Amino acid sequence: MKNLDKKEGRVVPSVEQLKKLFIMPDSPDKFLEFGHELLDLIHNFFKEKGGIHSEISLPELAKLFSDISIPVHPHLWTDVIKEIKNNIIAHSVKVGNPYYIGHMTSAIPYFMILLEMIIAALNQNQVKIETAKSSTFVERELISWIHRLIYNRSPRFYKKNIQNPSVALGNITLDGTIANLTAMLVARNRAFPPEGRFPGIRKAGVYEAYRHYGCKKAVILVSQRGHYSIEKISRIIGLGEDNVIKIPVDSYNRINLHALAKACAEIAEHNRNSTEKVKIISLIGIAGTTETGNIDHLWEMREIADDHDTFFHVDAAWGGSVLLVNQYRHMFKGIEMADSVTFDAHKLLYSPLSMGMILFRRETDLNFLRHTSNYVIRPDSVDQGRFTVEGSRPFSCLKPWVTFKLFGSEGFRLLFEHAFELTSILRGLIEGHCNFEPMNLPELFIFNYRYVPQKIQERLEILMRRVEDHQDPTGESRNRIKRINHVLNQLNVELHRAIRQEDNSFVSRTMLESTQYKPQKLVVLRSITVNPLTTPAILREIVEEQDRLGTKIYRSQFAGKLDSL
Repeated sequence: MKNLDKKEGRVVPSVEQLKKLFIMPDSPDKFLEFGHELLDLIHNFFKEKGGIHSEISLPELAKLFSDISIPVHPHLWTDVIKEIKNNIIAHSVKVGNPYYIGHMTSAIPYFMILLEMIIAALNQNQVKIETAKSSTFVERELISWIHRLIYNRSPRFYKKNIQNPSVALGNITLDGTIANLTAMLVARNRAFPPEGRFPGIRKAGVYEAYRHYGCKKAVILVSQRGHYSIEKISRIIGLGEDNVIKIPVDSYNRINLHALAKACAEIAEHNRNSTEKVKIISLIGIAGTTETGNIDHLWEMREIADDHDTFFHVDAAWGGSVLLVNQYRHMFKGIEMADSVTFDAHKLLYSPLSMGMILFRRETDLNFLRHTSNYVIRPDSVDQGRFTVEGSRPFSCLKPWVTFKLFGSEGFRLLFEHAFELTSILRGLIEGHCNFEPMNLPELFIFNYRYVPQKIQERLEILMRRVEDHQDPTGESRNRIKRINHVLNQLNVELHRAIRQEDNSFVSRTMLESTQYKPQKLVVLRSITVNPLTTPAILREIVEEQDRLGTKIYRSQFAGKLDSL
């Protein structure tokens, strides 16, 4: 924009100059010049030494973005890029830092940045073949790859359906939430299909569906570790978030099968004795819980779903990618029997945000959502948009498609083995340290623990032993345990804040009730060790820092409180 006319110190646009920004930058080499400048900015961001976060406070950062009106006059590119550099990039979280082990976002391969440029440049809209063409077939190919990874149907099945426009094996979605939403819409529509003069819930709505089928409500059953999106989705599809039945988990953070079977049996018993039925829309299994990385007993859940003639969905947004490695496939026994599976590329496929997938065992299930339009997705078209909840969608599938080409399943095997090794090392460091207490058995790279001074651990062990040996007739030991854990919760909140302030590393924080102190909820530190750049030495540094900070906080703020309990 530097060649735009200037007037009274302002940049004044002209149509001809603006057109050049769409057709061709100011000169043939400007695009490359600006591109190199941006790549340098990004490269320098990764090269910078220092912490995870910038030092600026959130209120101060907010002040930088407090203009209340759209700019009237154009700005110069040099000014805008300076603003991007100083106000945005400089204050972005370095989620790719090898010391950042707190969330599911991680380092990404460098080529992802270049692929994002291709996606933006091509600007394909996956809703319609007229706006996508080759990218439509790339999308269907990728969906077929993931479908075969999960369900492993015959080669003949995939040859028949990979590019068959009359069916869809799944969808590319914005994220896991939209993938779960798609699955639950299909499950709902299957549960209330057309019958006689009733056109089905899709056309008639929830009220008429309940009235026709004699239902007072419909429910979804999922473990307490189910993703928060399930309640949102239940609200969106008209069931109501109160009709998500949360099933307790066992000590391994997997759904309690006995409790699940009991809940389903109670619903069945109610239906036998009442004219106001309760319809189970779906059972949802988790293959990689968000907080603890554990996997439900999927095979057994399938059996329970069959006993009650209901849809079985598996949310494998976190863990599904591990299916790429045969030696770990046994961990997911039963996933191949799921009616649908959620998959996220922006997690363990190391793609940038955001991209999810939903896969269906039956190639015809997405016909429960099929829709057309006169101007964009006609009945006789081959458009993927006929089967999607979303409308316009970018060519996001290019990212995992290229990654599979460049990595292969063997490359992912090496990455996942590294992640398993890191998780095991961190677990060993925590279990072997006198001032930390492990809080879950990690399966898929997520490990929870908390800071507990050694002498407090010893005191808790004595009190727990009294409870377990039935030597606590008055309940005093139980009450002391609760009081100690209440203070420890405060201590670990302060420790997490101190880690943020120190800014050498990052772990996240959550609350768990599935520990040895159940049902009390405990504040725990949450680590996710999937960054290929993280090393065992870095993990040791992180633990040492947390011990140093935890000890300092304990001695200065909590020793008196805890010693008196």
